[in-house]
Amino acid sequence: MSQSNIHPSAVIESGAKVGKNVTIEAYAVIKGTVTLEDNVVIKSHAYIDGNTTIGAGTIIWPSASIGTKTQDLKFKGEKTYVVIGKNCEIREFATINSSCNENSVVRIGDNCLIMAYCHVAHNCEIGNRVIMANNAMLAGHVVVEDFAIIGGMTPVHQFSRIGQYAMVGGFSRITHDVPPYTIGAGSPYKLGGLNLVGLKRHGFPLEVRRALAKAFKLTYRCGFRMSQALEQIENEVGLNPHVEHWIDFCRNSKRGLIGFQGFPAPSVPDEDFDELEELLEEKV
Repeated sequence: MSQSNIHPSAVIESGAKVGKNVTIEAYAVIKGTVTLEDNVVIKSHAYIDGNTTIGAGTIIWPSASIGTKTQDLKFKGEKTYVVIGKNCEIREFATINSSCNENSVVRIGDNCLIMAYCHVAHNCEIGNRVIMANNAMLAGHVVVEDFAIIGGMTPVHQFSRIGQYAMVGGFSRITHDVPPYTIGAGSPYKLGGLNLVGLKRHGFPLEVRRALAKAFKLTYRCGFRMSQALEQIENEVGLNPHVEHWIDFCRNSKRGLIGFQGFPAPSVPDEDFDELEELLEEKV
């Protein structure tokens, strides 16, 4: 273990694995079961516990707490894990608990930004390039797919899912699954349609955006039951990997889609879909 970048007041227990060019600032605590891969930076007063692996290039900011015991009262001392990917930023006072159930993992992907005071609870899975704004909170067993954005002060109910490229506005309340590629906000939550700006920024071609717009309309605006809506999408919309992901996400929902029948309806008037289709036709 090279200590060339380790402050003498940092506490690093015997057994901790520290890679090359790791920086550990004053008063940080690294417990003996922790692995820090190459080029990790641990800022002052951060506390890293449990069977935790911090991926290469990740920065943990002051007073973050990672790998501590789950708050789930069912926990009976099982061996659990936290795995954080490469090139993430975990900001001040964020809390990432360990998991519950033997050999289970709390997993955060690569290139994620977890802002100040965020909370990630037991058994959560966060994909790559996810952004959680200040004080966003994930209850247990939440899944957040790649490129999703969660606005500040937003709680997410346990076992809920947030689909890839979805954008959840701040001060929202997530009680059910948020479909991929959508944008919405509020308490109760209301969908605003597709996350068109985000999709264009990520280079989604016009034909893909048009297909997703039709899938959204068939799901939410035509009065179909879910099985009917998905059948219509398969029959009427040109399939591509993103439309197929929409279908799989909807079909495998256990908590139900937020905004679907019986929950708060999407806030998009019918005439706005005509405008959406016109925008897609303009190829902007």
